[in-house]
Amino acid sequence: MKFTFVTLFENLVKHYFEESILSRAVKEKILNIDFVNPRDFSINKHKKVDGYQSGGGAGLLLKAQPLASALEEIKSKNEKAYFVFATPVGKPFKQSDAKRLAKKNHIVFVNGRYEGIDERIIELYADELFSVGDFILTGGELATLCMCDAISRNIPKVLGNASSLEVESYENNLLEAPAFAKPNTFQGIDIIKEYLKGNHDNIHSLKNRLATYKTNYFRPDLYKKTKKTKR
Repeated sequence: MKFTFVTLFENLVKHYFEESILSRAVKEKILNIDFVNPRDFSINKHKKVDGYQSGGGAGLLLKAQPLASALEEIKSKNEKAYFVFATPVGKPFKQSDAKRLAKKNHIVFVNGRYEGIDERIIELYADELFSVGDFILTGGELATLCMCDAISRNIPKVLGNASSLEVESYENNLLEAPAFAKPNTFQGIDIIKEYLKGNHDNIHSLKNRLATYKTNYFRPDLYKKTKKTKR
């Protein structure tokens, strides 16, 4: 899988892939990460990429020309590149999206800055628009990193133990059951005793019930979806 980040600030992104699981995936060439800077494509003699909003308004926008030229360059190298924009108007990014997008070959994350991106770029190039929450960030890099991480975990061989995906939160609209590590007692609180008995069928059944209770308590919206799927 190839991920391309279209960003003015490569250093905000690249260091994330230098540690832990994703670093190993890059070294083993399971993931390929590269960067495109719109500033390199600006025809302005000062390489400016921002401009004032037509019709007025506070703040600057990323101009259309540098972004369009950058995205056209990417398309010329891979017509199947899939363009994803992080924007507050996008649909909420879900685990189901991460699993679906993990089947793509090349995802291009287009990162806004300032007050956003010239709307014509979104209309011309966006394959999907996503939001990671009802809040505003200073740029798209954090949002696209979240999406990239979630997608990457669903790519075969990225995780050391692929079976761990089967019991994670949001699978089957459930949050993950409570988990514990040794010691068995910490600050007077014991691990659930059934976890220690070695009966994996009973443990699986218990974890499923606990996941259901946990989802109902913390995310009743997800719990309602779970009830619907059981009908």
